[in-house]
This record gives sequence, C-alpha cells and structure tokens, in this order.
Amino acid sequence: MDLTQLRCFVAVAEELHFGRAARRLDMLPSALGRHIRRLEDSIGMPLLLRTTRNVTVSQDGAALLDDVRALLAQADVLDRQFRDRGRRRSRILRVGAIDTAAAGLVSDLLHDFREQRASVTVQLVEDKTVRLLPRLLSGRLDLAFVRPPENLDKRIELLELFHETPVVALPSRHGLAKRRHLTVAALLGQPLIVPDRASRPHSHDLTMKLFERAGLKPTIAQVAEEKQTIVNLVAAKLGLAIVPRWASRFAVSGVRFIPLSQKDTTAPKLLPLAAAWLRGSRDPLRDEMITILRLRLSKYAAKA
Repeated sequence: MDLTQLRCFVAVAEELHFGRAARRLDMLPSALGRHIRRLEDSIGMPLLLRTTRNVTVSQDGAALLDDVRALLAQADVLDRQFRDRGRRRSRILRVGAIDTAAAGLVSDLLHDFREQRASVTVQLVEDKTVRLLPRLLSGRLDLAFVRPPENLDKRIELLELFHETPVVALPSRHGLAKRRHLTVAALLGQPLIVPDRASRPHSHDLTMKLFERAGLKPTIAQVAEEKQTIVNLVAAKLGLAIVPRWASRFAVSGVRFIPLSQKDTTAPKLLPLAAAWLRGSRDPLRDEMITILRLRLSKYAAKA
C-alpha cells in the first residue's frame, strides 16, 4: 500500500468513473486500474465494485474512505511543509498556464514580476487545465492560469480575470484573408479545425456556440488537441480555426489572424481565464505575483 494507490482509490470513489478519475490524476486509465488492483490485493478486500456499466464503492471501501481522505490530507500538509522549506531557501515560484495564457498574460506578468523580484527563479509549466489543477492540488505548482472548470475542487481558490478575444486563423492566401473582420456567417461551409472537447471544453465550445448563436452549423474537418497543432494545420491549408487572440503569438508563417465582427463577439463571453491556487495556503512570492496581477489587470486584459 502506498499514497499513490490511496489517491487512486479516493479519486475513483468520488468520480465513480475510471476515465474521469484518470483525467483528474493525470494518468492513463490502465495505470489507474493497476494501482487499484494492487491496493485491493495488499489489503485483501475489494474496495470498488465494477460492472460493465458503472463503478460503486463496496461496503468495506465506504467504511475506509473518510480515514483515507484524512490520511492523504495530512500527507499533503507534510509534503507542502517540506516543499515550502526547500523553496524558501531556493526562492523558486512554480507557475502553470494553459498555452495561450503562457504566450500572452504570463509572459507580460513575468516581465513585471522580475522588475521587482529579479532574484526569484520562476519555473513555468505549460499544459491543459485538466492537468494543471491536479498538479496544483498535489503541491507541484504554486499558481496556475486556467479555464475555470465546471466542477471546482473546494480546496482551490479561483480569481476570475477576464475573457480572451476570439479571432479566426486562416491561411494567408485564403480568399477571406484580406478582410479586416469576419462574421460567423462568412465561415459557413468552410472546413474548421477544433480542439478535442474532452481536454479543452471551453475552446471546443467556442466554435460550436458561436455557430449555434448564429443559427448555423459548422463544418468540422479536423479535431486536434493542441492549439499550436491547430495553427500548424491551418498553415498547411487543412482548414480554418477560431482561436484566442494570443494564439497569434505562436509565430507560424503562412497564417493570418482576423478579428470576428463586433456583433459576434458581443455575445456572452466564451473564453474565461482565471488564476488558481490552494485555498488557505501561505506563499509570499505567489501572493506578490497575484498582487501585481491585480494592480495591472486592466493592462493585461486590454491585450487579451
């Protein structure tokens, strides 16, 4: 029995779904299943009851669940204490960000932060929200810039910042590339590249909801997971994409980024960005970065 196995048990017990629990823990479902089996083998009893359709917690699993949660909470406290002592000596701040936030907001924020704290080392991790939040909860990140999740863990403090501006990425020689603005209607029938909804729900829904509000149906030609890949596919003339404006900083040749018309972007905002950290935790360096963020938020938002 080890802490990883116990974390796997709690995740499945709370999600009642191996796929969702695996995404929450940032691991493959097959690896999650192995950890659960080894845990059950080590204690000699089933903790979860599985069928082809669902997962439930066994009577023994339910009896142990609260104690396991308490044990993991205490382990997390000790882990943070050890990490904090080491970080105070080394003056390291660990920041995670989704791709467009890393290209836009975080690069500007780090510039302003280093003007005041040049001696601090900032470690930047770029990933999806579904992978950044587990790192935050496990103490591997001090601060993360993410899309607000549908179900926020109560241990996370969330500061909503602003909404990113959507633009259309298209090949520079495309017939629409000379326009100053584009409407959603102008994209009707055009092959579109969208992110996978399982890993990027906000970015996927951006395209779908803009078309839905216009009373139109998009033509989806390709699904890709990373925005950098999506922009590269646009450069290869495989389709168009609606992406956050900060994606234009990816510097891919052969791609033009054109704003959507004002009437399409005045609808309810679809690309929220938020800062997240562990509720109740103390971190002077992180708090100083958040203070700079709050003071200069209007400047950063104007570029989004």
